[in-house]
Amino acid sequence: MSQTLPLEGITVISCEHAVAAPLATRHLADQGARVIKIERPGTGDFARGYDETVNGLSSHFVWLNRNKESLALDLKRPEALAIMHELLATADVFVQNLAPDAAARLGLGAAELRERYPTLITCSISGYGSSGPYRDAKAYDLLIQSEAGLVAITGTAEAPAKTGIPTADIGAGMYALSGILTALFHRERTGEGSEVEVSLFDSVVEWMGFPLYYTEYGGTAPARAGTSHASIAPYGTFRAGDGVDVVLSVQNDREWASFCTGVLERPDLINDERFATSSVRLTHRTELHAVVDAVFAVHDGPEMERRLAESTVAFARQREVKDVLTHPQLSARNRWRTVETSAGPVRALLPAVTVVGQAVRMDRVPDVGADTRSILGALGYSAAAIDELTGAGVL
Repeated sequence: MSQTLPLEGITVISCEHAVAAPLATRHLADQGARVIKIERPGTGDFARGYDETVNGLSSHFVWLNRNKESLALDLKRPEALAIMHELLATADVFVQNLAPDAAARLGLGAAELRERYPTLITCSISGYGSSGPYRDAKAYDLLIQSEAGLVAITGTAEAPAKTGIPTADIGAGMYALSGILTALFHRERTGEGSEVEVSLFDSVVEWMGFPLYYTEYGGTAPARAGTSHASIAPYGTFRAGDGVDVVLSVQNDREWASFCTGVLERPDLINDERFATSSVRLTHRTELHAVVDAVFAVHDGPEMERRLAESTVAFARQREVKDVLTHPQLSARNRWRTVETSAGPVRALLPAVTVVGQAVRMDRVPDVGADTRSILGALGYSAAAIDELTGAGVL
């Protein structure tokens, strides 16, 4: 197995907090990049304070910040900005998700940095983008999900709901990652840096492609239907007699015939005028679900899963979060590792992208300023100078 990761030799400086930027840079770090996370002295990234569930540490922070170095800098101080520019002079990528105009006010705006460091790749992550009437609006995940229409199509007929994970932040983080990797490839070919911009709003709106087309050309938005589907039936969660929730999907007439024969043991339903085609099954969804529920109610989960498997009908078990921690697929593929934190070792999943034969990086989650001395020492600062800057509140 190769011990060289693809982004080794790439240095990323990140003024980051919360989820979007830390997720992008963690993926870069997983692939070997050196990520120096700039944090406020003392408190650090405010995501450190979201909760204390991981042995006293924040679940969000532990998830998003392995493999990084933490440098504590008060960027409002000129001494700290001087250190930033020493770092940026030899960096490859600068990432920031500060409030609108905050980076520019510090002299760290993309235009200024690109002029000063022509080969530098800058990535700015914002709520709504760098222009437009919402440019300066607060952009927490729920707010973005609401503005982008995601909340309107999530939940049940009775009540909308946000997604259970920070979808807007994750979407922006992954698009930032994609943009940075593209910019690195562009620089490899041309020698030029790039200015990458990503917004949480644009990221979620992109993911809303199907509902937007469905609404514009169909005249109505997809209905909120819990785990059901706006245009496919039967599709969703059905409870077996032992309380096991089985999720299934019948997506064409061939699967419908197999489902009727092998799962429901009701071949008479195949050509029933209420259910014979996908469109009429959707029209008669309530009647159809009543038929399926009646069969599931008198059999246990394993029996229904056996029938579905033998009938080659797509299905899954609806699991609680605690069940995923012991999911047999994760165990069988050895997807869990251990990373170090100041609160002791914790379990962590391997990166979702596997490159055969490539080493995996799963290093520690840093405390605030854990690497300040080593980073500044490498820049030539003496121990006395670091002590002086610390005493002055710069570090």
